[in-house]
Amino acid sequence: MEFPADLVHAGANVEYKRPVLSVLKIITTTLVQMSNIVSIDLLAAATNPLYFQQLVTTNASNPTTIELLAYNNTFATDVLGSNATARQLYNLPWQAFHEMGTYNKPTNSIYVTSNWNGSSDNPINVTVIDLGNNYSISSTGYADLAEANGGTNWYPPGFQAGNGTYPPRLLFCDEGDFYNYSKLVSVDPVTGESEVVVSSFLGRNFSSVNDVRQHPVTGDIWFTDAQYGFFQNFRPVPTIPNQVYRFSPTTGEIQVVADGFDQSNGLEFSPDLKILYVTDTGAQHFSPNQSRPATIYAFDIIEEKTLANRRTFAYADNGFPDGIHTDLDGNVWAGCGDGLHVWNPEGILLGKIWVGVTSNNFAFLPGAVMVFSNAQLWIVEGIKAVGREICRDFGVCQDGQTY
Repeated sequence: MEFPADLVHAGANVEYKRPVLSVLKIITTTLVQMSNIVSIDLLAAATNPLYFQQLVTTNASNPTTIELLAYNNTFATDVLGSNATARQLYNLPWQAFHEMGTYNKPTNSIYVTSNWNGSSDNPINVTVIDLGNNYSISSTGYADLAEANGGTNWYPPGFQAGNGTYPPRLLFCDEGDFYNYSKLVSVDPVTGESEVVVSSFLGRNFSSVNDVRQHPVTGDIWFTDAQYGFFQNFRPVPTIPNQVYRFSPTTGEIQVVADGFDQSNGLEFSPDLKILYVTDTGAQHFSPNQSRPATIYAFDIIEEKTLANRRTFAYADNGFPDGIHTDLDGNVWAGCGDGLHVWNPEGILLGKIWVGVTSNNFAFLPGAVMVFSNAQLWIVEGIKAVGREICRDFGVCQDGQTY
């Protein structure tokens, strides 16, 4: 795993080690931007195709600008609030901030997977963001983990979140490669110990497991499978459909709960655990094609085990919805082609955290959200919205909240 010597990050202190795992540590200096919320005139946008081009310019050549765009008044008042500020933390010469974005309390760090760089000699690494050390970052890898993508916190069978018996582990979606099965891998980030949790559907291997959530009540693991390892030329031709699975780590029971996707990708529960949202990123195969799905679907969860009543929840106007999370008000957030998009529970677009380049995923912190756009890391602080998993993972809970 090699890293560039010329870091695009002023004043970076770099410590590079290579025992079993490669480690790169960078101390951050931040670009602070006091952000105003820009109101969108939807009637003007409905009749003028050039409206948005006049409002914000493309950011692809120099991604250092972040804008807060309100498509609905509630985005400013209820989602962001009046104290929101935005800044860029990093602009690196490699794509360290791609997927996952999971908090681990014992290390007080956020874990992000990097983007595939086109070579099996330089596999996908894990970027560790230290919240207690001015957002300094390090890069590492783990045994049993070939090509990591999405992930979540992993509470093994018998563990009750918050009882202090032992810390939660991380659960990675491992896309696999030509030599390793695609699988879900549990990792203790303190010791580096890893364990394969599931690697097949009753003997048939997955294509490239993509994203995962653990049900906070039943402990079952819900995850998606797509074909991006094949599209990126590090996995064989797929032999199983793109589907959504539910796996019981207690009994080994595994079930296909939804199919019919072009590319099933991100997934997330509503805060009341009654709805499962699944993104379809079929607009991206070997290359982009915006005539294919860039859609979020909603399903009713039946008796905590199966899905029913599939319906279209939202369609992204830019790129495709990738990583997805909900907040306690039931709003749905997704990383899309120009930043984060936020919809209310009825599927109405409320606003965007606009960075002008693709955001594949993001992470809620208490009072903040981190935005991953591959080479760039951004943060919006002072927000009112509270991520669904903040209580369980950070221990910062609302009155009466248990998960």
